Amino acid sequence: MSDLEGTSRAGLAGRVILVTRPAGQGERLAEMLRAAGAVPFVFPALEIEPVVPPAHVTALLQHPDTFDLAVFVSANAVAHGLPLILAAGAWPPGLRAAAVGASTAAALRERGVTDVLAPGAGADSEALLALEAMQQMHGQRVLIFRGVGGRELLTETLQARGAEVQYVECYRRVKPAADPEPLRARIRCGELHAVTAASGEALTNLLELAGTQAAPRLLELPLFVPHENIGVAAARLGFRRIRVTSTSDAGLLEGMMAFFAAPM
Repeated sequence: MSDLEGTSRAGLAGRVILVTRPAGQGERLAEMLRAAGAVPFVFPALEIEPVVPPAHVTALLQHPDTFDLAVFVSANAVAHGLPLILAAGAWPPGLRAAAVGASTAAALRERGVTDVLAPGAGADSEALLALEAMQQMHGQRVLIFRGVGGRELLTETLQARGAEVQYVECYRRVKPAADPEPLRARIRCGELHAVTAASGEALTNLLELAGTQAAPRLLELPLFVPHENIGVAAARLGFRRIRVTSTSDAGLLEGMMAFFAAPM
């Protein structure tokens, strides 16, 4: 371990970091925080619910071999969308898979889809659309697996490039029906040192769960997010100390280590 890395880890020692990802999805980040000496406080501010696609979409998914490309916008899209394709049998050999980033691509590979088109850097629609393979889409039939109410950029851009696009909305994001008192108690006692969040919806839910008395103190804490769009949403909600990191768990950790190692 270098002196700089040791100093950075020392800066995190004993810091209580709020992890707001959905249940079952924040453990890796929590483990990394523990290894760096921090104390993760896992309190999901978002819940993922499966959605059954409408009948006409289900009918299309019975013939996935008639499509050229299946795009997955998140690991949640993989978890809830991939079974819809595989219900018709094995992954069609003529259907190419695409993912918006490395973690989504890894989720596909873990489930046996090995040939995945994904950006080498970045983890969003813009990064995927910038790939050379996504430029000439005339006549291509594309499935996009996403949550309810996702961004329109992928569809609009692919259609402009000549593709025929079909959404498959296979999950929705909702506020957890959780007891907010453990969160409120931590905030009241000043025991939180930073917040992490992976979506604007999670931050909205978090403030609602914190309540009117605790939410203002939450807005004053350093907030670490993995994408500029989440940072913009956070600023609109009133967060004041926003740090945008790279998109991976390692990037979030590095951002926190750098922040707390710097002179206050």
